[in-house]
Amino acid sequence: MGDRAPGPGAAPARAEILRVVAAEGYDALTVRGITKVLGTSPSSIYAHIVNMADVDDLLIGRLCSRIVLPEPDPDDWRAQIRDVCNQMRDQYLQYPGISRAALAIVSTSLEALRVRERMLAILLAGGIEPRTAASAIDALSLYVAGYALEVSMVQQRRKHPDDTWVESREELLRRFRALPEATFPHTRKHAAHLTSGTGHHRFDFALGLLIGNLHTDPDLDDVTRSDEAQTPR
Repeated sequence: MGDRAPGPGAAPARAEILRVVAAEGYDALTVRGITKVLGTSPSSIYAHIVNMADVDDLLIGRLCSRIVLPEPDPDDWRAQIRDVCNQMRDQYLQYPGISRAALAIVSTSLEALRVRERMLAILLAGGIEPRTAASAIDALSLYVAGYALEVSMVQQRRKHPDDTWVESREELLRRFRALPEATFPHTRKHAAHLTSGTGHHRFDFALGLLIGNLHTDPDLDDVTRSDEAQTPR
């Protein structure tokens, strides 16, 4: 038998697929596109995957494998969980739109589960109750993916000069200040604040709110113990 093209789960294949996403965006990723990149046929691709969700899972796993995970430190857990989230954000932003895959699936790849396992360990080391920690991981993961998707959409649209969806800060200021003062007094007055922030300022602010408000909640602990008592063993 002749040499068989590698499936999309093979490391070199995943690297090639990610290269396409980095250059053309996640929307360019189709089964036809993957077969072209790998130099194979749709029938051979489907020998490895069921649908595009499988490809999404493979790619998210690949990105998660690059995240450097710290050993949980009870004295530094907030900085540690923030660092993991920052790394996730940076991985998503390298590949425009790929965070949509993270929003569309619950990845069960070992690489992705490895990240969630360590995030849970970090929060538990910080004294966060298990149920609160689980909800916090969901909220943080959702925000990181959503933020990265928004940034990627803006960056992709800026590549098309005829697309007027992306407004400059100056244009937003002009529009806000032109609003009827009787109806929008606060928007007009605080237009500069509403349009401020550069880089990842909004991301850092939101992450600070989420992480900064994590604390041990005795009521949630009671619910957790009640749930565990009712769970069949």
